[in-house]
Amino acid sequence: MRSVKELSAQLEAAQSQLDELTDEVARNDDIMQRAQQRELCLLQAEDLDSLFHALIDGLRDSYGLEYVSVVLCDPDHDIRHLLLATGSPAEDFPNLLMVESLTGLAPQYTAMHQPWLGAFASCDHQMICPGADGSKSIAMIPLTHRGKLLGSINLCSSDATRFTRDHASDFLAHLGIIASFCVENVVNRARLLRSGFTDVLTGWYNRRYLTVRLGEELARARRDQSGIVCLMLDVDHFKQVNDTWGHVAGDAVLCELAQRIESQVRASDVAARYGGEEFVVLLPNTEVTSAKL
Repeated sequence: MRSVKELSAQLEAAQSQLDELTDEVARNDDIMQRAQQRELCLLQAEDLDSLFHALIDGLRDSYGLEYVSVVLCDPDHDIRHLLLATGSPAEDFPNLLMVESLTGLAPQYTAMHQPWLGAFASCDHQMICPGADGSKSIAMIPLTHRGKLLGSINLCSSDATRFTRDHASDFLAHLGIIASFCVENVVNRARLLRSGFTDVLTGWYNRRYLTVRLGEELARARRDQSGIVCLMLDVDHFKQVNDTWGHVAGDAVLCELAQRIESQVRASDVAARYGGEEFVVLLPNTEVTSAKL
């Protein structure tokens, strides 16, 4: 029969084990809540600007890291143009790297389907984390679309033990899935919004865009006490083209005109003809370009 002393020791050991399990449950619950909060912030992003801030600044602050970067493969400059159209060019995000190809950026990109955790090596990671001086460990979270690697979220720490191959990566993998979905969703939304401001046939900005943008430019002109010059073009005898050759031919003429104007009208060309005024040139498929003459 066990003595009171033995039973007390067993009870203390059981209580200690229970306390450890309770603490572990609390830690896991805290990790879960913080993970859900991170994902919620990404899901609530309504545009590219807020999403990239959430991915870079938000994750850096949430994880308490020194450096976070996002790499996105954008071979057709589609995302860059969408950012430019919103007034937030990619250059406004120092830790956002828009590349035309992932080849040669990091060895892990050759076959990365799950988060990669390990030691930070300048020779391997400098190109995807150009400002991560002093980093000792890194977690690379893949961003994918339909099974294709689009880039990665790169979490860098000065603590060599923060991200190692011995750590579980389930939460990071789930974060990557959510982030990939958010990027696709916000890009599609930006495309939809942009399509509402452009003519489907020529890609030129339409009257709706002009109404919005003109208000912004007038406000800027008042603020800067500068002037605005508007250049209006008219196509002579265009009705005769439609009446003689049909609207299909008329559409072809409009497309050809748009392409020629796009290729010839540049800020430098206009600057050579005028002097001393602020002007705004609306180019097809581009953001409004302004220059000081």
